[in-house]
Amino acid sequence: LHLFYQYNPKGAVWGNIVWAHSVSKDLVNWEALDHAIYPSKPFDINGCWSGSATILKNNKPVILYTGIDTQNRQVQNFAIPANLSDPYLREWIKPDNNPLVVAGDGMNSSAFRDPSTAWLGEDGHWRIVVGSKRKHRGIAFLYKSRDFMKWTKAQHPLQSKPKTGMWECPD
Repeated sequence: LHLFYQYNPKGAVWGNIVWAHSVSKDLVNWEALDHAIYPSKPFDINGCWSGSATILKNNKPVILYTGIDTQNRQVQNFAIPANLSDPYLREWIKPDNNPLVVAGDGMNSSAFRDPSTAWLGEDGHWRIVVGSKRKHRGIAFLYKSRDFMKWTKAQHPLQSKPKTGMWECPD
């Protein structure tokens, strides 16, 4: 089993966030591996924040996560295993066609994060939810994709509520 979690390798304070990675055969004993995702590309150079993992139809795992880009915008990126035959999935690649999803016009790019685990609808389209806010209204934006690479925002949010602030980790 794999556990990915946010971790600051420099101390028990917020900041310097990476995606740590541990594996276990019994959910009791865990082996820490090298960090799976860490700031290294223009689309996440200022931080790798939370997200989710999804298993695609071809049984390939993919991680969706929020990166903070060179303009300090929160953007939604993906990472894939470098070697699917490695049972520990020790190395992850962040392809250069990131980001997959950016905040559109009228959206708050500094409050646009935490992509959900993707799910496949009966219509064959993948869907994800991204948390956000507009003033004091919490919003869950819904996105749809046929191929997991090109995402389109739904015309209306999946849900929103006044006086709730930023919706963190909407799944």
